Amino acid sequence: MSAILLQVLPHIAAALLYAVLGVHFWHTRWRESNHGLITRPMQPWERLSIFFALTVQGLGLYQGLFGAGGMRFSFSFALSLMLWLAVLIYWLESFRSRMDGLQPMVLPIAALCALAPAIFPQLREVAHAGAWGFQLHFLTAMLAYSLFTLSALHAVFMGFAERKLHRRAVSKSLASLPPILTMEALLFRMILIAFCLLTIALVSGVMFSEAIFGKAMAVDHKTLFAFASWGIFAALLIGRRAYGWRGRVALRWTLAGFMLLLLAYIGSRFVAEVLLGRI
Repeated sequence: MSAILLQVLPHIAAALLYAVLGVHFWHTRWRESNHGLITRPMQPWERLSIFFALTVQGLGLYQGLFGAGGMRFSFSFALSLMLWLAVLIYWLESFRSRMDGLQPMVLPIAALCALAPAIFPQLREVAHAGAWGFQLHFLTAMLAYSLFTLSALHAVFMGFAERKLHRRAVSKSLASLPPILTMEALLFRMILIAFCLLTIALVSGVMFSEAIFGKAMAVDHKTLFAFASWGIFAALLIGRRAYGWRGRVALRWTLAGFMLLLLAYIGSRFVAEVLLGRI
């Protein structure tokens, strides 16, 4: 078996596991049946299966990022890592709240992102990866990206649930979701934590840029998109606190901030690595 196949195998296996689990959760939580709106809580074997898929994907990510010594990175690994953290956060949150009704939408997206490193396996060496300032910036940025990704998905779920409720179209998929107020509280809790992490990432990037890279932080499109996203989420949190923003308003602001944040790194790296062929 070639070395390349061994490298991509964990990503393919994780993608297949997520896809199978996504179909399973759709069949058991969303598909209409003779049992009506009766839904069952997440079973121990289902939690274990998700954890196993997370472990397989995590091993593949670790091997790709750190397997050759030092640290390597790319847009495909960033995308996979973001969804890995997002699924992990949902998995942990499922011990507190009912999350099984959200899995049919999360897991297929996680499957696609887990497959990305197998389709685009190119990696580039990350300079100064051993500096603690860079590690702080990288860790907080990736956690913020993951939480904002999850927040965007969560906002879409909330919009889906609210439309169903307004139309009085009660279905099994709607009955399997957590209550709207629970979803809303979780959404803003994730946004607040992600906003704090993004603030640390931006501040650390400004403070340690000269010490790590020998030059001041460049004001490029990536930086502008990141600060614009920070501003949007700051406005959303202020609006929530001062004016009680919720529902569609929160959905629009959340998706707008997430799209800018996605363009800040993933979009720029995709253009550079795939369209322009720069590693």
